Order: sequence, then C-alpha cells, then structure tokens
Amino acid sequence: MKHAFTSTAAGRGLNFGLSAGLGLGLSLSLGLLTTGAAQAQDSEAALLALAKAEPPLTVYDSTGKIKDMAESFAAKYGLEAVGQKVAATAQLEMVIREAQAGNVLGDVLLITDTPAALATLLPQGFVTSWLPEDLAADMPERYRNPLAITTNANLWAYNTEVYDACPVSNIWQLTEPEWHGKLAMTDPLVKSTYVDWFNQMATHDDAAVAAAYEAQYGKKLETSEASATAAWIAALAENGPLVTDGDDRVSEAVGAPGQAEPFFGLLSSAKFRDVADKGYKMAPCSDLTPWAGWTYTKLALIAAGSDSPNAAKLFVRYVLSAEGIAPQMADGKVPTRSSIKMPDDEPSGLIAYADKLQSYDSATGLDDYDRRQDWQDFWRIHYRK
Repeated sequence: MKHAFTSTAAGRGLNFGLSAGLGLGLSLSLGLLTTGAAQAQDSEAALLALAKAEPPLTVYDSTGKIKDMAESFAAKYGLEAVGQKVAATAQLEMVIREAQAGNVLGDVLLITDTPAALATLLPQGFVTSWLPEDLAADMPERYRNPLAITTNANLWAYNTEVYDACPVSNIWQLTEPEWHGKLAMTDPLVKSTYVDWFNQMATHDDAAVAAAYEAQYGKKLETSEASATAAWIAALAENGPLVTDGDDRVSEAVGAPGQAEPFFGLLSSAKFRDVADKGYKMAPCSDLTPWAGWTYTKLALIAAGSDSPNAAKLFVRYVLSAEGIAPQMADGKVPTRSSIKMPDDEPSGLIAYADKLQSYDSATGLDDYDRRQDWQDFWRIHYRK
C-alpha cells in the first residue's frame, strides 16, 4: 500500500518537517490499521460467518478432482458446494454468457487458460482476482495478480517396457527420420496451451532452443525461419507426429504394455498415475535438453456477479492450503505457495527435476493470446502425417 501526504506549509522550516513527520506517522498508522482490518474481514472465521447466509457455491475446474475438493470444502465448513468439471474453453464461454445474461451460476473458476483470462475475463470485469493479504508473503509475486494457485506441467515420456532409459536426449532428435511418426502429443489446434508454449519459447527461451541445436549437431543453427523455436516447431510438425484430442490417447500410445514400437510422448504430469491405475509402462525423461517439459498456470478467479462472494473467497483460501489443493498435487500440480510441499509419492516425481522444466511467464500472457492464431497457422502449414 502506498502512502502520500501534501502540505501548503512549504518554506516553514522546522515546523514543516515536524508536521510532515507527524503526517507520515499518522498515514502509516492508518495504513496499518486498514491492512489489519482488511485481514480480519477476510479471515477464515469472518468469511465463514458471512458465507453461511449465502446460496450454495459452484466451482468450475477442468479436472474431475474438483468434485472431491468441493465435497471436502463443504464438509469442513458446513456449507453447500458443488464442483463441476468444465474444460477451460467452455469455462470462458459459460462465464461470459452467464455474466451477460445476469445469471451467474459458476462462482469460482479454476482455469488453466491464463492468456484468455488476461485478455477477456479480467479487463471486461467478468471476474475478479483475490488473494488474502496474510498469504501474499508466502507466494512469489508473479503468481499474485492474477492469482495462480498451481503450476501444471506437460512432460516428455517414454515406454519403460521397451527402453531401459529415455531414448531421446535432445528435443532436436525428434525432428530426425528415426522419430518420424513416432511422437504422440495433443494437437496444438485443439489445446491452446500448446501454442502458448510455442510463443513462450520464442519470446523468452529462443536462445536455449538454438543452444540445444548446437549441442546436438556441433554447429550453429542456420534457418530462414524467424527464430530457432519456429525452426524446431516446423521440423517437428514435418516429422509426422501423432496428434490426438487429449492426453489419454497420448498416455496409451506411450505406455500401454505389450508394444514392440511404442510412441515417445508429451503429456500431462497427471497421466503418470496411469502407471499404477492401468498398468502402463512409462516414465518421464527427466534430463532432456533443454527441458524435460514445460509449465503453465492455473488461476483462481471469482465471478463478479456471484451471489456467494464470501463463500467464494473462503474457497480460494481453501485451495491455497495444503489440505485444499492436495487432490491436485497428487496429479503433479505444484502449489504456488512456497510453504506447501509436494507429496513424496507423486507419480511423475517432477519436483526432483523442477529446474529442468520451462517455466511459464504470465508477463507476456497477452502476447501469447494475440499470437495464438499465428502459431496455429504455422503448425497447420508445416504439419505432415
């Protein structure tokens, strides 16, 4: 909080300095009181007291785990809450439609489409971002506004039944004839986080892509494309990867047992639970150059027209706790609060190689949004089956 004061007593020497000092002290004192009052008003107890008089809460999220989270929240606080699995794209459409109709049904959005939220939902006032002041110090600043509750990861993966170790050491190898038609990934024309990833690479980490080329081939990259990233994406698309409508098919293509020639893959960290649940044979490539995978953020936003604003805030506090976010940590979703530790038995084990993941930077989220069509067109031009 910034504090300022003015005085018409300029030139009054010592008296001005004294009054200014008193003014500053009073301003700081009022600021501390205001901050303390805000924290008290937004405390768990205060929000719960107000939430008890509000209608049942509805929370949208793109994972089915939200149903369990909403039930646990309701049981903990004695409130009514429902979690609905809604894909990120559908969330955007529903929130805008509900707001325009004056009939808000979803009170809280847990949404992975950060660029779209930055470009449409927040500036048009459909949603608000709220972070409890008492939790802010425990969270890196880049995750505070808009509030990101987790970082989610997509990881490179291989079949452990056929390979003793990851058969790929550098992402440029995936553009070579040996891997023609043998990479499985979600279609970038279907899932926008993939083209956002393209833009993040080109914007923030193009030098790393170029360095990976030089490490693989012993010479500097020469390309007519606009960037090393564009050159890699073009070569990857031209090498005929299997593109799917989601991670389930990628997981099967990589990890299903009994394959003679399984696919190499790029998939959500959540799918490594298929090893235990479905008997799949796969593991992450934790030492790939330049990255073992890449991340994106999940935001927690409150619908501006919610009839349950205090219950919504209470739910946000809940998902910022270890108890509240636990079901998603089991899927490799890493909490943005520094004090919350990942479980040791998380299937992908990504916390051990977190420094090998390309990190999403929301500072250029609007540019990611603006460039989506360009990158989709680029992929469409170069893709070969």
